[in-house]
Order: sequence, then C-alpha cells, then structure tokens
Amino acid sequence: MKANLSHRILLFARYAAGICIVLFTGCNVGPKYVKPAAPTAPAYKEAAPAAYSAAPPGTWQPAQPQDATLKGKWWEMFNEPELNALEDQLNIDNQNIKQFFENFMAARAQVSEARAGYYPTVTANPSLTKTGTGNGVTTGSYSLPVEATWAPDLFGRIRNTVREAQYAAQVSAADLENERLTEQAALAEYFFQLRGQDQLQELNNRIVTAYREELNVTRALVETGIDPPQAIPQAEEALEDAEAASIGIATNRAVYEHAIAMLIGKPASTFSMPVKNLTTPVPAIPVGVPSELLQRRPDIAAAERTMAEANALIGIEKAAYYPTLTLSGSGGFSSGSIASLFSLPALFWSLGASASQIIFDAGLRKATVQQYTAMYNADVASYRQTVLTAFQQVEDYIATLRVVSRQIERENAAINSGQIYVDMETARYQTGLDPYIDVLIAQLTLLSDQETLVTQRVNEMVASVQLIQALGGGWDVTKLPAPSAITSTTKIP
Repeated sequence: MKANLSHRILLFARYAAGICIVLFTGCNVGPKYVKPAAPTAPAYKEAAPAAYSAAPPGTWQPAQPQDATLKGKWWEMFNEPELNALEDQLNIDNQNIKQFFENFMAARAQVSEARAGYYPTVTANPSLTKTGTGNGVTTGSYSLPVEATWAPDLFGRIRNTVREAQYAAQVSAADLENERLTEQAALAEYFFQLRGQDQLQELNNRIVTAYREELNVTRALVETGIDPPQAIPQAEEALEDAEAASIGIATNRAVYEHAIAMLIGKPASTFSMPVKNLTTPVPAIPVGVPSELLQRRPDIAAAERTMAEANALIGIEKAAYYPTLTLSGSGGFSSGSIASLFSLPALFWSLGASASQIIFDAGLRKATVQQYTAMYNADVASYRQTVLTAFQQVEDYIATLRVVSRQIERENAAINSGQIYVDMETARYQTGLDPYIDVLIAQLTLLSDQETLVTQRVNEMVASVQLIQALGGGWDVTKLPAPSAITSTTKIP
C-alpha cells in the first residue's frame, strides 16, 4: 500500500509539472509595447558652423567634433578645485538625492512583490488538542496540515504586473538621475553666482569710494560758489544709492552661500566660502547631435519608461476579461497519538481546482481599459513634449552663450575706451584744463561698465551650466538598469 501511494504521488507530480509548463507559457493578451517616434532634427540650428563663420574673436563656440559627448564628472571641465570638492560632497550628502534614492529602493522592492505572484502560496497550520472527561480519561488530537494555492498566469496578468513594476522602477531610477543632475547644476550655478557677487562687491566698494570723493569735491565747489547748493543733495543721493546697492550685493552673496550649504547637506550657520572673484573661463561644451539627446537626458528616459509602464497597465486590465484559474492542494498528517502522527494511516491529502469569470460588470472592465489607454496616449504626448522641451533648452542656451559672449566682447571694448577716457581726463586735470569732477565722472562711467561686464560674465557661466544640464550632463540611457535585472539588490551605477 505504501508503494502504491508513492506511485500515485510521483504520478501526480509529473502531471502537475506538465500543467505548470503549459500554464507558464500561456498567452499574453496585453498590447506589445513599441516605442513611439519622437521629433528630432539632423543638427542644432544654433550650433551650426554658419552661425560662427563670421563671428568676431572671443565668441563662444561649441566643442569640436560635433559628435563629442559629455562624460563623467562634467563640472571638472571648469577646472575649479573648490567646485569639484563641493560637487563630490553634494553627491554624498544632498538630502533631495537621498529621498529620490529611497524612492527607487521602494520601487525596486515592488518588483519583487509583483514577482511573488508567479509562485504558489503555502501555509502550515499545526495544532494540538487535549480533551478530558470527569472520570479522568483524556484524549489527544495532533494535526500537521499544509495547504497550497496557486493562480497560474494564463493571460499575462502577473507578467504585465511584473513588467509594470519593472518599468516603474526604471522611471524611479531615471527620476533619481534627473534630480541628481538638477542638484549638481544648481550647485554650479550658485557657485558662479557667488563668485560674481564677490567681484561685484569689490567694484561696488570702488564705486562708493568714488561717489564719496565726488561728494567732497561737490561740497568744495558749492562753498566756492562754482556749483549751486542743490548739487550737494544730488551728490548725496548718488552716494546713498551706491551704498544701498552694496548692501544688496552682500545680501545676495549670503543667500547663495546659504543655498550651497543646503545643497551639500550642511546647516547654513556652519558653512562659509572665502571671498574670491569670478575668473573661470567658459569651456567649449560638446553639444553633439539632436538624436543623441534622446539617450542622454534622464527626464526623457523617465518619460519613455512611463509610456512602457502605462502600456503594461493596459495588459493587466485586458487580462480581467478572461477567467482566473486557481489550483489548490492540501495534505499533512493527523492522528490521535503523537507516536503515530507521521505514520502512513495518518497521512491525508486533497487536490482541487476552481475557475472564476465575471459575467456582468456593467461595462467596468471596458471603461477601465479605455481609461488606461487614454493615460497611455497622454504619456505619449508628454514624452514628445519632453523631447521638444529638451531641444528648445539646448538651442536656447547655445544661442545665449553665443550672444552673451559677443556682448562681453563689446563690453570689453567699451571698458578699454572708458579707461582711455579716464587717462585723458586725468591728464587734463593735472594740467589744469578740466576740473577734478570730470575725472570722477569718467571713473564712475568706467566702473559702471566693469559692473555690467561682471553681470554678463555671471550670465555666461550660468548659461554654460544650463547647457550642460540640458544636454544631460554625463549621463546616458545605458546606465539605466534593465527591466530583467531589477531585483532587491539592484544598484544605480
């Protein structure tokens, strides 16, 4: 009898294995995902050679060759050791990056949760019961039952659920990289803004000194009757405006310094940066070709993976049209004596199967599929809009760099002319041809031109960082974990 039972169990196992193979290769009723086409162009209009062929010396130009790409720690191309150290610290201690990283950890865990649906659920419920009577007779009942249930993935519901979780984890990974790039770019922008404020502060201090000297000269001219009395309040007003501007510059510097502290995970009260003028030149940034942008921007990757996720959701809902099969089995041992609990007579087992099918739901499934189809179409539009926005940003910042560099060139020419004018007025004053007030006016004009140049230099540096960010930094889509590789131990490169 024992051999007969073993034969039956082995035969059942063979049949069960065959059923599993058939069921695991069941059909998938969801739509196949095909990446939609996105608008693109053969080259960036603002980076075309024709835009620079007649450009004056000093005009910014993108790096050659055109198919070059940014790599690794992109901020190192500015050759600023202090910025490099800050960026390294940001990548470790920035709290927004940590938040997005934990979001990816949660999305990664959901993939494992979804994969659990491939396998049966097994439960054990051992029990021990003692029953006694008034005459002192006691009986015992010992039971060790095991139950298993399994719903095979006949129509791809679980497979699409796993895929949806995998794609969602990819979206989260891309969002993490996009946030990392955003924080890195913000730090670089604040760094150059702060350096610009340092240089503006130095110039403004010289402007305040010049206005103070002009006020003293004006008072002397009024006392001698050369200038009218109203010249004094006019000079005082100019000095007070310059002093107010100087205070504003100090406030701006403090704000940028506090922002940098926040980005690198430090309390603003414990962080400070030394005063240093902005002297960093703008590097020649490799812009590549527009088609590469689809692979280099993490926000585009996130938008594309969102479409794949929405497509998988349609498959999940379409599977609801079909019946659900549930296989169940139980077995174990039950005996009135612990000594005979694991004997053959104490063995029991049962097998069963059930199917369920919704017959009427008043159009619920159809409406749900329509809902997710519309959501997918909306994600397609969002993806294409993200691509268009990326192209716009790259073109904008290339144009900004070219135009600002030309403005800087002309402003440098104005400063050279202003310096000549100051030298001439100084010579005329020293020979008694012009009053000293003319020298001060020439100096103030020159300082104003220099202040404009600093502002343009800051705008140029910020635009260079924004262009690098628009190009995706040093990231590319190959660094995104593959769907099949996302597990509870997947790491971001």
